[in-house]
Amino acid sequence: MQKLVLQFTYSLLVRWFLRLIIGVQFDDSKFLLKEEQFIIVANHNSHLDTMAIMASVPRKMVHKIQPVAAQDYFGKTKWRQTVGRFFINFLLIPRKRGQSDLQDDPISQMIAALDTGNSLIIFPEGTRGEPEKEQPLKPGIGKVLSLRPDIKYVPVFMYGMGKAMPKGDGLILPTNARLLYGQPTTINKPKISDILQQIEADLSDLKAKMANHSN
Repeated sequence: MQKLVLQFTYSLLVRWFLRLIIGVQFDDSKFLLKEEQFIIVANHNSHLDTMAIMASVPRKMVHKIQPVAAQDYFGKTKWRQTVGRFFINFLLIPRKRGQSDLQDDPISQMIAALDTGNSLIIFPEGTRGEPEKEQPLKPGIGKVLSLRPDIKYVPVFMYGMGKAMPKGDGLILPTNARLLYGQPTTINKPKISDILQQIEADLSDLKAKMANHSN
C-alpha cells in the first residue's frame, strides 16, 4: 500500500504541483534506474527540497528511497512521526550520537537502512541555510560512505527552493527553481575529510553548470 501511495503522491501530485504552481524545472533522472542503490547528497535551503527530490526520481524506485530527517523535529509527536514515515518514507535519526545505545546512533541507523537495500537522501549541510547560500558539510555523509565505499553517491544541486519556501516561513511562493543531477560516483579516498571535499567539488560544479545554463 505504501509503495502505491508514494508513487502516486510524488510522481503525479507533488511533481505536478511543483512544476505548475512553484515553477520547478526537473532534470532527467532516468539514469538512476541503472543503479541498484545510491545516496543522493544535496544542498539544503527549504522543506521543499525533500519533496522536490522525491518528485524527481523515477516512479519505479521512489518507495525504495528514504530521506534522512531529524527525529526531534519530524518525529516530535507520534502522529507527525507516523505521517512522515508513511507519506514521505522518512528515516528519522537523532541529531547527535548516542552514548551507549547503537540504536540511537545516526550513522548506525543510516548504515542499517542501506544494508536493507534502500537508497537515502542526505543533506550534508545538516540544516536549512539561507536562500542560495551553501554551508559547510558535516562529517556524517563522509562516515557513511567510508563504511560503505561501494555505494555510489549522486550529487544534486537545487536553486530557488529557499525563495519558494524559506526557512521559518510556511508560505509557498511561485519562483524560478531548478533541480540538477550529477553523475553517480564512488569515493576516491576513504578519509572523511577527502570525501567531504569530493562532494563539495561536485556540488560546486553543478552550481556552476546551473549558472552557465541560466546565462
